[in-house]
Amino acid sequence: MIPQLVTVRHRRPNGRRLRLYIPVLPVLLALSPLLLLAVSAGLVACLTFRVSPVGALRGAGRLLWALPGTRVEFEQGRTAVLVSVR
Repeated sequence: MIPQLVTVRHRRPNGRRLRLYIPVLPVLLALSPLLLLAVSAGLVACLTFRVSPVGALRGAGRLLWALPGTRVEFEQGRTAVLVSVR
């Protein structure tokens, strides 16, 4: 399943909290011209380094499918950032 929503929580040093909800599909559609450029650059890199483009695409797909449920937390002093993928 492709991730639907990325939640970013940020606790500032002064104790105030900021929560951002980022929907994946609209962002992906807005950045689709850059995605096309990135895919073509990845294809050129695969051919340059003699890596199977199908295998690289399969690995990227598996990574994308494994993202839902991922939580990444960073904390330094009184500042904290939590990124949650649903």
